[in-house]
Amino acid sequence: MAEIFFRTLPFFAIIGLGYWAGRSRFFTEEATAYLTRFVFYFPLSAMIFGFAANLSFAEVFDPTLILGYLAGTLAVYLLVTAVAMARGLDVPTAAVEAQCAAIGNVGFLGLPMMAILFGPASAAPMMVVLSVDLVVFSSLIVILINAGRGQGLGLATLRLVGLGLMKNPMILSIVAGLAWSASALPIPEPANNFLTILGGAATPGALFAIGASLASKSAERVHISGWLSFAKLVLHPACVAIAVLWLIPAAPFSAAVAIAAASLPVAGNVYMLAQHYGVAPHRASAAIFISTVVSIVTVPAVIAWVSGS
Repeated sequence: MAEIFFRTLPFFAIIGLGYWAGRSRFFTEEATAYLTRFVFYFPLSAMIFGFAANLSFAEVFDPTLILGYLAGTLAVYLLVTAVAMARGLDVPTAAVEAQCAAIGNVGFLGLPMMAILFGPASAAPMMVVLSVDLVVFSSLIVILINAGRGQGLGLATLRLVGLGLMKNPMILSIVAGLAWSASALPIPEPANNFLTILGGAATPGALFAIGASLASKSAERVHISGWLSFAKLVLHPACVAIAVLWLIPAAPFSAAVAIAAASLPVAGNVYMLAQHYGVAPHRASAAIFISTVVSIVTVPAVIAWVSGS
C-alpha cells in the first residue's frame, strides 16, 4: 500500500500544483479553460492514437471485459438513480447524480496513471473502459435529460447523441488508431516522434488542468456530494470487481485494470454536461472536488488490492 501510494503521489502533486495556480489566480479560469481544451484536443488525442495504433481490434474488443465492466457500472448507476428517485428528484437530476457515480476521470488521470503503474499492457483494458464510458453512459445522460424534459427519444435527441460521439476527439483517436493498426502499416519515424513529443504533454498538462479547474469548484451540498463521492470511489470499483471477478470473469490482468479505473474520481466532463443542461452543476462540481481530494487515499488502496500488494 505504501509503495503504491508513493508511486501515485506525483500525479496528485501535479494536481495540487495546478490547484495552487488556479487558487492564487496565477492561472485564471479562462487560462484553465484554454489549457483543458488544448490537452483534450491535442496531447491526449495523440497519446490515445499512439496507444490504439499499437493494439489490434481483438485486444480492444474483449466481450467479457466489456460486459463485466458495463454490468458493474450499470449496477452502481441504477443504485444511485434509485436513491435519487426515492429522494423525490426529477429524472434529469437523478441522471446527473448517477453520472457522478459511474464516470471516472479515465482520460485525463486514468490513462497516464495506469500506463505507469501497470505498464503499456494496460492500454487495451483502459480503451475498453473509456469506450464504454463515452459510448454508453455519455449517450445515456443526454437521452435521460431530454426524456425527463419531455423531448423523448426522437430524431433530435438521437442526432444530438450521434453528433456528440462523432465530435469527441477521444473516440475519434481510438477509431483512427485501431484503423491504422488494422492496416498493418508502420508509423513513419517522423510521425511517431511527433506523436511521442505531443503525447508527452498529455500527462502533466492534464493533471495540471484538473488541479486548476478544481480551484473554481467548492464543496457545497457536502452531504449529497459526499454520498456521490462514496458511490464513485467505493461502490463503483466494488460493483465492477464483483462483475469482472465473479459474475462475468475477465482475464486477471484486464480485470485488475478495470477495477482500478473504476476507482478514479468523478470526471470533469460530468460538470460540463450538468452546466450545459443547467441540471445540478453545483452538485456535480462539489462531487468532483471531494472525490478528487479523497481519491489521494482511496485510489492507491484499490490499486494495491488488485495488485496483491
